[in-house]
Amino acid sequence: MRAHGFHRSLRRCQNRRVTDIEIGRAKRARRAYAFDDVAIVPSRRTRDVGEVSVDWQIDAYRFELPVLAAPMDSVMSPATAIKLGKLGGLGVLNLEGIWTRYADPEALLEEVAGLRGADATRRLQEIYTEPIKPELITERLHEIRESGVTVAGALSPQRTKEFAKTVTDAGVDLFVIRGTTVSAEHVSSQAEPLNLKEFIYELDVPVIVGGCATHQAALHLMRTGAAGVLVGFGGGAAHTTRTVLGVAVPMASAVADVAAARRDYLDESGGRYVHVIADGSIGRSGDISKAIACGADAVMVGSPFARATDAPGRSFHWGAEAHHADLPRGQRVEFEPVGTFEEILLGPSHVADGTMNLIGALKRSMATTGYTDLKEFQRVEVVVG
Repeated sequence: MRAHGFHRSLRRCQNRRVTDIEIGRAKRARRAYAFDDVAIVPSRRTRDVGEVSVDWQIDAYRFELPVLAAPMDSVMSPATAIKLGKLGGLGVLNLEGIWTRYADPEALLEEVAGLRGADATRRLQEIYTEPIKPELITERLHEIRESGVTVAGALSPQRTKEFAKTVTDAGVDLFVIRGTTVSAEHVSSQAEPLNLKEFIYELDVPVIVGGCATHQAALHLMRTGAAGVLVGFGGGAAHTTRTVLGVAVPMASAVADVAAARRDYLDESGGRYVHVIADGSIGRSGDISKAIACGADAVMVGSPFARATDAPGRSFHWGAEAHHADLPRGQRVEFEPVGTFEEILLGPSHVADGTMNLIGALKRSMATTGYTDLKEFQRVEVVVG
């Protein structure tokens, strides 16, 4: 068995070297692909759309739609988290956001919608200096729970230790730890880092953690006991991490790499399955199909919901990167509203650009290629264009 594992690793290393590209004499790089670079290939069989299922389950929680809403204040409020939950998806509330800093943030959301240019960034920085109030975390999560939908809330790795007990005591069903990039081991001489493995082991609720974008980073996160791993750097259309930090990985390759880590961890752990959730570059319905075709179990989206007429951002979209106190790596983006949350998810659509009826398009893609469920669809052939 050991020799077999060695030869399998050797083959992977050899395959990796074949795809390396020489940038210059001192540096080689691996070619990577974005969702725009790949396309799904039809098979010899097609199916009726009515026979396609997009159900998804993580831990004990089953959802009719493989869609999580990103924990961004422009798209998720308690009301929209409830709305998405009743439609069959999962809304994740930002527990460091405007809803846990202010008892009534509606006036501030209206103000933000009226800002322009650099004033928007400066004002967002001011708004988010208000301290997070533990009692508001409890109140918001209770509001979602009382509606009868699955309760999910997100903290950054930096705030997880501080507010984790408040979140779990409030009765959260799924705990999301989300950052631009999250590692299983953070090295710091300034403060005691969050030990994900110990933290997740001590929790009584399933944890989704990320982002990550490589096979090795994902494998380390899976070994912490996480139920799901987020692939990507978050923020999507609203982040400028690539411009500011130079950090980015094209999503098609990132999802495929993390899906490979899921397979390897399944062997390593004796059958423990960790869900892969694509979190980034999901702007239109075709991106959802491609994410699952590359190996994702579900997707986390932000910008598609920012186009909703009932989104709290009032057509504007921003993430936590946009209001960082000393190094903003995001921007506030304006979108043209296209319809309600329900229309964006389930249709009907009155546009032909993939911004409405996201689930209808996913089902049509699966039917066109002959697959009946998401796990089967992960095996669909893709090509590089």
